[in-house]
Amino acid sequence: MDLLRRKTSAGARGFLDDHFLIAMPGMKDDRFARSVIYVCAHSEEGAMGLIINQAQKMRFPDLIVQLGIMKEHEVIRLPATARDFVVRNGGPVDRSRGFVLHSDDYRVESSLPVSEEICLTATVDILRAISTGRGPRHALMALGYAGWGAGQLESEIAENGWLTCPADMGMLFDADIERKYDRILASIGIDLAHLSVSAGHA
Repeated sequence: MDLLRRKTSAGARGFLDDHFLIAMPGMKDDRFARSVIYVCAHSEEGAMGLIINQAQKMRFPDLIVQLGIMKEHEVIRLPATARDFVVRNGGPVDRSRGFVLHSDDYRVESSLPVSEEICLTATVDILRAISTGRGPRHALMALGYAGWGAGQLESEIAENGWLTCPADMGMLFDADIERKYDRILASIGIDLAHLSVSAGHA
């Protein structure tokens, strides 16, 4: 998040910003097996992104009760979109911290632009808005994030750990989490059987 804030204030865009990282079959880190990560910030200092295809056990209604946004008996008044809002496992770093990736039709002072259409907000204002149906048109929420130090992600890509492609907004926000990995690969014409010998980019 701090990396994204610094990049935003500098007005810089990294070449992997607003891209998907797709784990290759030989991924050595089990936490990222078959994962798709949306890259929020990438620069010489490192990279930060959110895993978008791993669901948490915690449900959104439980989360907003835990945060004190609503009382348990009020949850029944949640709009259907909020009741069914999936909380995702964003990555192994700072697992107690929440991030909402969303379309830019909703912004608060703390919202940080990732691309021309997508922002990242990490304050409870947006959770209150979603719980009352006043939030962004498209959103996903994650607890935790994935982070890399300077040069680390580039090394992993060079070692054939990740495939990269520009992010597709429809694929990013759709709720079909279980099939997202295969669907994104299919959308860029990649056959899973050939992935182990593919280069690190599409």
